[in-house]
Amino acid sequence: MLQRSALAQAVGLVGWLAVVFSAAVVGAVASVNASSFYAQLSRPVWAPPASAFGPVWSVLYLLMGLAAWLVWRNRGADRLRLALSLFIVQLCANALWSWLFFAWRNGAFAFAEVLLLLVLIAATTAVFWGISRLAGILMLPYFAWVTLASALTWTIWQRNPTAL
Repeated sequence: MLQRSALAQAVGLVGWLAVVFSAAVVGAVASVNASSFYAQLSRPVWAPPASAFGPVWSVLYLLMGLAAWLVWRNRGADRLRLALSLFIVQLCANALWSWLFFAWRNGAFAFAEVLLLLVLIAATTAVFWGISRLAGILMLPYFAWVTLASALTWTIWQRNPTAL
């Protein structure tokens, strides 16, 4: 596989980090009142505290940006376009979940969407793995967290039918 120049790689890294943190901002706009809303919901005992979400998501977005950059820098890689297209689609789905759950308070759509997001993350991770094993590994914590988020979305929706 052809590697990009050092300058191109540095610019690419900044670019991919900007892309993922832009998605984070879109989700954050929908989550402005998330902490107070989350505190009002009936949650299972295994639900993370509201204070955990910001730090966890910051690390996950950093890992996602690094993973996308590792894949992007391999110009001649097979399925590069597919890998990065899947990445962008799952990133959009990621941002949408916050709107569905926190802004629009639609538990059914949030749950259906988080399941779709999980499938998209799995597909992205698999394609990334074929281009850069490290990129695939960097996506695994994200997959694990969204697996937890899927169970949490379902449980909170079921426990709070009038709020969601």
